Parts: sequence; C-alpha cells; structure tokens
Amino acid sequence: MSLFAIVLLIILGVFLLLIEFLVVPGITVAGIGGVLLIITGIYLSFSLHGATAGTYVLFGSALFMFVSLYFALKSRTWRKTMLESKLEGRVNTFDLTIVKPGDTGKSITRLGPMGKVEINGVLYEAKAGDIIINADTDITVVKVLDDKLIVKPTN
Repeated sequence: MSLFAIVLLIILGVFLLLIEFLVVPGITVAGIGGVLLIITGIYLSFSLHGATAGTYVLFGSALFMFVSLYFALKSRTWRKTMLESKLEGRVNTFDLTIVKPGDTGKSITRLGPMGKVEINGVLYEAKAGDIIINADTDITVVKVLDDKLIVKPTN
C-alpha cells in the first residue's frame, strides 16, 4: 500500500472523528470507524514503510488531528448548527385577577394529588393537597401559587 493511500486513510479517520465530536452525539459508528482508520493507517505505515516513515506518520496524524479539531471548533461554521435561542417564558403562570381563592369549578381529571380542573371555562393544572378528588367533582380554589392551583372539593 502506498504512503498516499495511508495518508488518505488517516484523513478519512480524522474527518469521521470530527463528525463524531461536532455533529453526532455519543459513541457511534463514525467515532469507532475514525479511530480504526487512524490506527490502521499508522500500523500500515510502520509495517510497510519502516520505523522512520511510521514515526513521521504517527506524529503527523496527531498534529493533523489536533490542528483540524482546533480550526473546526474555532470557525463559525458550527454556530449554524448550535441552538442559540433562550426560553424566557413561563408555563402556567396565573394572573391573580383571573383566578383567585374562592373561585369554583369542576375537576376534569382525577386529582391524586395533581390533575386538570376547569375554572371559568379555562383548564388549569391543580393540586388537591393530601386528598384524592375524582373527575367531575365540584371544586373550590383554596390557594393560587405561581405555577399551580390548590383546590378542595366543594361541600
């Protein structure tokens, strides 16, 4: 095998490792294949071309791998694939002018202790405290927290 083919094996291996590091999460075929191609290229250079050429290929492939990883991480190419959006909203925050303690409604699902309730025609997530409230039970709002309602059955 020529030295050119060995260098191509190593370049392909480094390319597969870059795909593993930057695109595909976890340990996949790309990473394992990249490592195997690099090791095979270095082994073939030692066995077919001698210790001197093998040493040059070993150090050259290590240098090429680190330099290519450095430039791949430094370039702005990968910023196009990264998630940059920030989540700033909140889910199930209650406006105290709409739902307030004392409002009545109906449980839609079983609250054991969490479930869905309907108050003034709007669905909310609610907690029943230490009791279980069956579906289709009349409920009363006891407390309004930032993210849920505390309810009890209406007696």
